[in-house]
Amino acid sequence: MSTVVLSGSLGSTAAMWDPQLPALREHEVIAVEHPGHGGAPVSDAQSVDDLAAHVLETVDADTFSFVGLSLGGAVGMRLALDAPERIDRLVLACTAPRFGEPAGWEERAATVRARGLAPVADLVLPRWFTPAFDDVERYRAMMLSIDPEGYARCCELLARFDVEAKLAAISVPTLVISGAEDPTTPPATGAAIASRIPGARHEVIDVAAHLANVERPDAFNQLLKEHL
Repeated sequence: MSTVVLSGSLGSTAAMWDPQLPALREHEVIAVEHPGHGGAPVSDAQSVDDLAAHVLETVDADTFSFVGLSLGGAVGMRLALDAPERIDRLVLACTAPRFGEPAGWEERAATVRARGLAPVADLVLPRWFTPAFDDVERYRAMMLSIDPEGYARCCELLARFDVEAKLAAISVPTLVISGAEDPTTPPATGAAIASRIPGARHEVIDVAAHLANVERPDAFNQLLKEHL
């Protein structure tokens, strides 16, 4: 049985992958938590490289496929660059090789440390889902469960993340997925990633924003099964 590792968005827990579990029942599935997320301890990770190293240390399988969304996609890119011999197949969903200017992430980290997650949830949730999605409160509760210091430190990791110039060195079979209505990492960003990774394929899911795997699980799961 092959192993699939799932890594999600900043501000989410492994529960965001529940809609994918039925589609992955033929695989051993490991959903990893970011520091301070889903009960995981807050760590002193200094970079996304450190999050990738933690995955390599904690996953026993010699090789595995990796599905990463947003921050999880950043971890996936780093894994493919640092340990391609461990990665069978890579899925990069609703992610970017660089997440904007560092100042915005540093400001968000400061906000969370001073005021908690509620102000950020009000900002982020409309970017996670289109207006058609009717289960937003579940994901608001998920975000509010995150340790504020863990969230803030992950913001600081994203502020420092930039692999834009390194994408052409990724050699593992890669699928890039975008949500058609994702304002955070729009389809143009996904297309740019796919154009720089040799042999990568890019797919866009309609009526989906940043958490495309949650909002359109059937379409997302079909792409997963085809690629894995």
